[in-house]
This record gives sequence, C-alpha cells and structure tokens, in this order.
Amino acid sequence: MKLLEGKTAIVTGASRGIGRGIAILFAKHGANVAFTYLSSIEKGQELEQELAAFGIKAKGYRSDAADFKAADDLVNAVVAEFGTVDVLVNNAGITRDTLLMRMSEQQWDEVINANLKSVFNLTKAVQRPMLKQRKGSIINMSSVVGVKGNAGQSNYAASKAGIIGFTKSVALELGSRNIRSNAVAPGFIETEMTAVLDQKVVQSWRDAIPLKRGGTVDDVANACLFLASDMSAYVSGQVLNVCGGMLT
Repeated sequence: MKLLEGKTAIVTGASRGIGRGIAILFAKHGANVAFTYLSSIEKGQELEQELAAFGIKAKGYRSDAADFKAADDLVNAVVAEFGTVDVLVNNAGITRDTLLMRMSEQQWDEVINANLKSVFNLTKAVQRPMLKQRKGSIINMSSVVGVKGNAGQSNYAASKAGIIGFTKSVALELGSRNIRSNAVAPGFIETEMTAVLDQKVVQSWRDAIPLKRGGTVDDVANACLFLASDMSAYVSGQVLNVCGGMLT
C-alpha cells in the first residue's frame, strides 16, 4: 500500500543523511518529491535519478532555505512544476558546536538562520498553496537536544527548541484550514557523520539509550511518513520523539 500516492512533497536538505532517507521513502510510497540541496550538487543529481526510478516525478533544486526570497522562489517554482504542495519537510540544518564561552556571534547566527529561520521561510511560503487547497502537512525536524538541551550546543538547542514553539503555534493558526503542523525530534541517529567518530564513544552513547542502539535514518523517515500520510489525519501540534527511549 502506497501511503502518499498522488501527493507532492518538498524535503529540504535532502542530499544526504536523514533528508535523503525521507525523500527516498516518500518516493517509494508514491509521492512526487521536490527536494533542496546547497553544496552537494553531484549528490543532488544522483538523488533525483534515484527517486525518478520509483516512477514518480522528482526534481532537485539548489536553494538556501535560510534565504527568505530563495525559499519563496522555491515554493513558487515547485507549484509551477508540480501543481501543488501537500507535504513540507523542513529538514535543512547545520551544527557549529562549541561551548558558549568560545562561541562567536557568527556561529550563533549561522545556526539560527540555517535551522530556525529556514523553517519560518519555507512554512510562510508553503502556507499559500496549502490554504488554497485547504489541506497540508508540515513536518519540522527538531531534536531531543531542543527538548532537553546539551552542553556545547546552546545555539543548536535554541534553534531546535524554537522549532517546537513555532510548530505548535502554526498548528493553532492553520488547524481550521485542515493544515497540520508537527515536529519530529530524533535522538542519536547513526549516519555517515557519526561513522567517523571514535567507536568507543559511540558505543557509550548506545549503552545509555534504553533500546541499546542508535537510531537509523529509516527510523526517522518512518515517523515522517506517518505524519505526511492521512494515517495521522488527527495529529497536529505534536512533537514525536524518535529517540529509543532517551526521553520518557
């Protein structure tokens, strides 16, 4: 059963990791997928071909989600190309980890712009077509760090906590138009970024998680699939923690 048959989804920051996994799963479930990337041009082109192999319409856009006008232009281009937007996954994000005493203003601003302002930019742009059709699902990628904080990540935690407040506010504003807004908060997810870390450190993280393993990209993508589909038609304003029991 294809859960997203006939729907069009925008996934930001999809050239690798979690974003890529979401785009692939959505395509498998019949969604037409528009996705963005910033620096990984080759990976973006590869993903476009990979998605199209599922028999759906796929197109990659080189676009900076942190740029207000670029986000608006992107949504206009997607509506012109695909006719509609049913699902938005705000996944684009960066880290600039360091202790507050060493953190520069630039490190703060870069993370807030890439992680939080981007969510405002895309959601504001996408509400127009969604309001017109009186339906839509907005999924914002937060983090368990946004829920509980983390030393050395005050900028990242602030951005991800901000996403939760924004998500809940949008759910209240747009609910009467059948537009849903939810956040996904991944815990420790094992990606190519974690593969290069000291494996003893990684194992100690796994041991501290009740399910005794790191999460996979698919674990997060499956949560997004649920929120994008009509299976979650009565779910809005929620934070779905995908963390193996780290937060209880």
